[in-house]
Amino acid sequence: MTVELSYDLVTGSSGDSTVVLIGSLGSDRSMWDPQIPGLSGVADVIAVDLRGHGTSPVPQGPYSVADMAEDVLAVLDSLGRDRVHLVGLSLGGAIAQWIAVHRPARALTLTLLCTSARFGEPQAWLDRAAAVRADGTESLADVVLSRWFTPELISRDSELSARHRAMVSATSDEGYAASCEALSQWDNRADLGRVSVPTLVVAGEQDPATTPADMKIIADGIARSRFHVLPKAAHLANVEQAGRITALIVEMISGSLYDAGRQAAHDAGMATRRSVLGDAHVERSIARTTEFTAPFQDFITRTAWGDVWTREGLDHHTRRLLTLAILTAVGNQHELDMHIRAALRAGLDPNEMAEVFLHTAIYAGVPNSNSAFAMADVALKETLPTETVRSETS
Repeated sequence: MTVELSYDLVTGSSGDSTVVLIGSLGSDRSMWDPQIPGLSGVADVIAVDLRGHGTSPVPQGPYSVADMAEDVLAVLDSLGRDRVHLVGLSLGGAIAQWIAVHRPARALTLTLLCTSARFGEPQAWLDRAAAVRADGTESLADVVLSRWFTPELISRDSELSARHRAMVSATSDEGYAASCEALSQWDNRADLGRVSVPTLVVAGEQDPATTPADMKIIADGIARSRFHVLPKAAHLANVEQAGRITALIVEMISGSLYDAGRQAAHDAGMATRRSVLGDAHVERSIARTTEFTAPFQDFITRTAWGDVWTREGLDHHTRRLLTLAILTAVGNQHELDMHIRAALRAGLDPNEMAEVFLHTAIYAGVPNSNSAFAMADVALKETLPTETVRSETS
């Protein structure tokens, strides 16, 4: 059963996308204050208090990462946000991973900060849960603070240290303990390969809780990922390296918007390409694609087919005739043969094709049109053997 989380929604200047900030064990949503101003310039921003944290309700434990993820999804459902950019730190990173694996349609991108696919041995978390239930979160506030920040930051910024120590102490004992039990069960290592969205993985160089080595496991397991290790940062790297983290997230979100546009053009282009050339031809082309030729195939699909051929100014019939005329004029016989056969399969009248070649002969030269007629004659015999058409030769 989901819990109705407390959250802040900051409407961004763009309004085209939404970024969701999911925080650490023992934190509240104010931990994201350094990021919200910068992120709101490119997206709407939602920062949540997890169950048992901040001002969200504190149900009796134990919890699971799946439970906590469903809480976050319920917030998104209530706000009508279908697909979002997920940003999670520590426990929040586990929740973000769960959503990307089990509810992949909800994620546009994934940014994982100082988290893990498995947070050590389960018994250590169960022991911590028992200790918190016995002695309260105040008893471990100093230890948590020493993991959150480097010693240098703690010594030079007493106000920041005191504020974050108070954040830990204010966390519900039961909420903290039950969340420890959730982490004791968490192991996403086998499912990292199921993450299919662009992913940014960021480690703090001096993080004792989720080390760069822990984060490298995530980066190696997710195919579409980039990996950064930030110097002079411990567990709450978003606070200690606020500017750098914000810039990386903005870059991730902005880059994905461009990628989304490219993907939309590619999808539209592929549909048009199949319509014009036929599924069989396109499947053969895809099968022949190599790592070396893939960028060119993507370029042609997005630009020629996804941009020009999809424009409303000319219908596909007219574009076919123009393509035949131009390829004839420039003598591009390989492409011309392909388009002749595609046009005939699509039902173009051979006599109309002949008129195109005759017209091209006047303005682009008889030899090129002669070659076009010869190719069309062969294609007609192979494609429409019962048809009788006129064939011109010089």
